[in-house]
Amino acid sequence: MASLKSRILSVLFWSIISAAFIGPGTVTTATKAGAFFQFDLLWALAFSTFACILLQEASARVTINSGMNLAKAIAKQFENRPTKNLVLLLVIGAIVLGSAAYETGNILGSMAGLTLIIDIPQYILVTIIGILAFIALSLKSVQTIAKLMGGIVLLMGIAFVTTAILLKPSFSSILEGVFIPTIPKGAGAGLLILGIIGTTVVPYDLFLGSGVLDKSQKISDMRFGLSVAIILGGLISMAIMTVGTIIEGEFTYEALADALTNKIGRYAVYVFGFGMFTAGFSSAITAPLVSSITAQSFFEKKSDSKWKTQGLYYKMVYTGVLFVGLGFGFAEVEPIPGIILEQALNGLILPFISVFLIYVINDPVLMGKDKTNGWFSNVLLGIIMWVTMILGAISVAESVSSGFGIELPDGNDLILIISLVSLFISVGIFFMVNVYKQRRRQVLFVKDYINI
Repeated sequence: MASLKSRILSVLFWSIISAAFIGPGTVTTATKAGAFFQFDLLWALAFSTFACILLQEASARVTINSGMNLAKAIAKQFENRPTKNLVLLLVIGAIVLGSAAYETGNILGSMAGLTLIIDIPQYILVTIIGILAFIALSLKSVQTIAKLMGGIVLLMGIAFVTTAILLKPSFSSILEGVFIPTIPKGAGAGLLILGIIGTTVVPYDLFLGSGVLDKSQKISDMRFGLSVAIILGGLISMAIMTVGTIIEGEFTYEALADALTNKIGRYAVYVFGFGMFTAGFSSAITAPLVSSITAQSFFEKKSDSKWKTQGLYYKMVYTGVLFVGLGFGFAEVEPIPGIILEQALNGLILPFISVFLIYVINDPVLMGKDKTNGWFSNVLLGIIMWVTMILGAISVAESVSSGFGIELPDGNDLILIISLVSLFISVGIFFMVNVYKQRRRQVLFVKDYINI
């Protein structure tokens, strides 16, 4: 009974990851994919859910085996090296700036969900969201916040899944979309696939799960709770894509509301709007939270109480990130462009963090002699790293194209070129990691020899 209880609590705790990645970006991208390509891209959600489980498991295992969260483990690896300050600056900058960008999309998405339900001026909605998020962030225990997020995910799941069931979709079409990968003919299909993956495998989630994890948790309980929570999150995302299949023509929130009204009734708009609000609101809490946890991990000293949880500096970080999102909300930025910007920045940060994680999880000095990744796990992580590099390169290419007016190859041709280059780089990193692993084993051997 105790084991069953611990596993149920583990699922509830790890729901914070689902709360973080099912934000407005996921809702917008999945709905758009359903509107344009029906069920054909469900397999991309299935893949990204699997990738999310692998990366989160590796990050959590680092914390349990080393006693340090991912941020501290990265800092430990570069201890006493000349590149330490540069690496820490890059990581903290990527997470805090990335979280601030996410917060913009979270606030805008949460507000867009409420506007589907009630007709209230935007500045009032943004104020209400900001106050509620600040109250949640002010809770003294991050574990309490994690459990709160689990409850919000439950409500969000009920809203989205209920809406999808009411549409009475074809079960055979759903199964075909999940298990038969296809890239539909049509402009933007390839880029939309990458967008689906990018909204599910979110870089700051790796620091979030690692930062709030109870280090005494058993690996078996961690794997069970994490897997179940993320799979449920993936199913919610699939429900969202199912809802998008009823939209005809260009995707907008107004078009979605009209389609739901015509297909089911006006009440379905309220249910979906509530789901979108909870998706944005939960992510509006997790983005500032992970910024504070990461900054705390890098800068906290035993004698400095200002970096302790709910200390002055800790509060300043999450308040700053929250205020960035609120600022764009008060400026009445259009939700969909703001959310797309969030996804682009995600593509830049994700490969950078993935490389650090692979090095950390293969360090026997940090993890323990027999607790590093095996070759099969490394191959799986290598494949995911390759995909994240494609995401990042696509984001850079699109930014350069729009900024300097450079014409890019056709969408699918661009992905093929970038995929081949990224594959070459990923294979190179894979071999470098193996060399690094052997060298660190030698360091461990010398340490053991000296202690004899």
